[in-house]
Amino acid sequence: MRRRTVALWAAAVAGYAFLYIPLVIVVVYSFNNSRLNAEWVGFTLDWYDKLFHDQEMLEAAANSLGIALVVSAVSTVLGTMAGVAMYRYKTRLLSVLVLTPIAIPEILMGVSLLIFFVLLNFTPSVVTVALSHIAFCIGFVAIVVRARLAGMDESLTEAARDCGATPLQAFRYVTLPLIMPGVIAGALMAFTLSIDDFVITFFTSGAGTVTLPLQIYSMIKIAVTPEVNAVSTLLMLLTLALIVVASRLTPTLLRSD
Repeated sequence: MRRRTVALWAAAVAGYAFLYIPLVIVVVYSFNNSRLNAEWVGFTLDWYDKLFHDQEMLEAAANSLGIALVVSAVSTVLGTMAGVAMYRYKTRLLSVLVLTPIAIPEILMGVSLLIFFVLLNFTPSVVTVALSHIAFCIGFVAIVVRARLAGMDESLTEAARDCGATPLQAFRYVTLPLIMPGVIAGALMAFTLSIDDFVITFFTSGAGTVTLPLQIYSMIKIAVTPEVNAVSTLLMLLTLALIVVASRLTPTLLRSD
């Protein structure tokens, strides 16, 4: 038993090392005083200073952030509605319609959306990127919300209806507060997926629309400079901040229930 425990710990450490050591290297080399990442030369903050004065990078970051905020808001509303519908009305067709966009390969999703926008005579732009991300993220939000609903005590909603509440009032004052942790988790997932997406954005963005993943891709085709590492580090910090906010909000919401 002891030998098996040691083996399990070794496998766990190896797995986490494989996942996190590359991230640590990216953060460390964002402070490297060299244009190449071949070796460590010295500590510097020049790459962050260059990053914050790079107008193309700042414009791409603003585009990504704006798209991600819109996508997370719209996807959360529509995904919550879809999750509730999937829970209330257990029909196979509804599940297929909601979950198909997240089941098919992203490259197929990108090509199909591009063809769809061409048929509608939509010019590829920030709007088409946002619409594509919404279509992709709704399913993820719906899955999280439906899972939260599955663990909810349905008798609470029935009690509210027995007390005279309308279906809308029962949802607003009983169901929604109970599933709010799942709604927040879905919103954060939609935000992260949108700000990080490359494949769908590549197919649905126009010539003048550049997001952060597209800008980073255009930079690494030449060389992976510490400026790319600096951008990646800031993205990781943003993701960690969202995780911390979610972890602090969820217990508060649960206590308020």
